[in-house]
Amino acid sequence: MPHSRHASFWWAIASVLVAMVVIQSGASLAKTLFPMIGPEGTTALRVGFAALMLCLVFQPWKKWPAKQDQKALWFYGISLGGMNLMFYLAIERIPLGIAVALEFTGPLAVALLSSKRKLDLLWVALAMAGIGLLLPWQTEATALDPMGVALALGAGACWAGYIIFGQKTGGALHGGTAVALGMAVAALFLFPIGLVSAGSTLFSWSVLPFAFAVALLSSAIPYSLEMVALKRLPAQSFSILMSLEPAIAALAGLIILAEQLSLLQWLAIFSVIAASLGSSLSAGKKPVTDGAP
Repeated sequence: MPHSRHASFWWAIASVLVAMVVIQSGASLAKTLFPMIGPEGTTALRVGFAALMLCLVFQPWKKWPAKQDQKALWFYGISLGGMNLMFYLAIERIPLGIAVALEFTGPLAVALLSSKRKLDLLWVALAMAGIGLLLPWQTEATALDPMGVALALGAGACWAGYIIFGQKTGGALHGGTAVALGMAVAALFLFPIGLVSAGSTLFSWSVLPFAFAVALLSSAIPYSLEMVALKRLPAQSFSILMSLEPAIAALAGLIILAEQLSLLQWLAIFSVIAASLGSSLSAGKKPVTDGAP
């Protein structure tokens, strides 16, 4: 490999890793806003600011979708908004790393259901084992909140919808334009929910700078870094690296939020990672839909 290509490859890997660290740091910062404006208010501001930033960058009004593409765009935006809201509601109740691992079952399910290889049954079994270890049927005090688990799985289902409708929308629009419009659709129905939940506190000057930082960390920066990586990495390599995200989320929760996980919970997270990693390795080179912006 020539030196320039070698440097480009490692720069792409670094971009993916930094993107994952940044987005999980943003989720950890978002959780610190919950006592003031709740997860609903935090979601509303995060998505609202993200929509504003993305629209200013990509100027989607210059490339408005055709009428036949607008239905998919609305479903894409609703899936995106539902994913963000359910995820924030989930991490209010359960640790960040566990919520990300459970949410990861959405894209994993999309990948596995579209495959016909027998080997993928192993990855399904690993993913199910990980979920089984996290289900709240324990009786001790360390058992997870059932509603938090359900919300994280619901966020995963929305993530699956985001991928499916995102592919349809992305086929008709430029990627940046599709994400900007999808985020705007999400903001349209999330902002009223946040306003009802948090009231005038939503516009407090003690909240807005942190909410802007959350939007920057959770959307603008990681999305840009992932775009850099996708231009330089094969789809398979990108997917393999993204498989590490639940572990990075768990470490971010530990370092920033002091969320301690049990050995069993770590084992569950790594079971989901192994399933995602195995699916990526056996998938070969195929198109990638990047993670939630």
